Amino acid sequence: MAGTSLAAFSGNDLEAVMSDPFNLQRFVDAQNPLFETVTSELETGKKRTHWMWFVFPQIQGLGHSDMARRYAISSVDEARAYLDHPVLGERLRVLTQIVNALEGRSVEQIFGYPDDLKFHSSMTLFAHAATDKTPFELALNTYFGGEPDAGTVARLK
Repeated sequence: MAGTSLAAFSGNDLEAVMSDPFNLQRFVDAQNPLFETVTSELETGKKRTHWMWFVFPQIQGLGHSDMARRYAISSVDEARAYLDHPVLGERLRVLTQIVNALEGRSVEQIFGYPDDLKFHSSMTLFAHAATDKTPFELALNTYFGGEPDAGTVARLK
């Protein structure tokens, strides 16, 4: 909704925009029907279906597909709002902790290519935005030698 004039909205529409200025509901709507599947796949250590864009989102500008653009995080402020969201923030932390608890699997084995790269950029984004960076920094340390994703870092400056 960034860049949209509030004058274009009225009544309930305006209230919805004001209460969800980043349209985080798009993530909730995408995750709800698949959340059990996502959790199960991660617990078994192998992503098999298509959900990466809206479960581990990246900073805007890295992905070029329609899905990547739709679910891109536009700013650090949006990333913080995502983390503060009562559903999305909790889900992101829980799923990241599940990945962190996997033993004997590389990030490539868990996510496959190119989703391993998306996970790297997502963890970099949320480690940068979070007050409690623990799960995201642990993922960076465990799977990426502690190195943040360079493309994400460049877009965060």
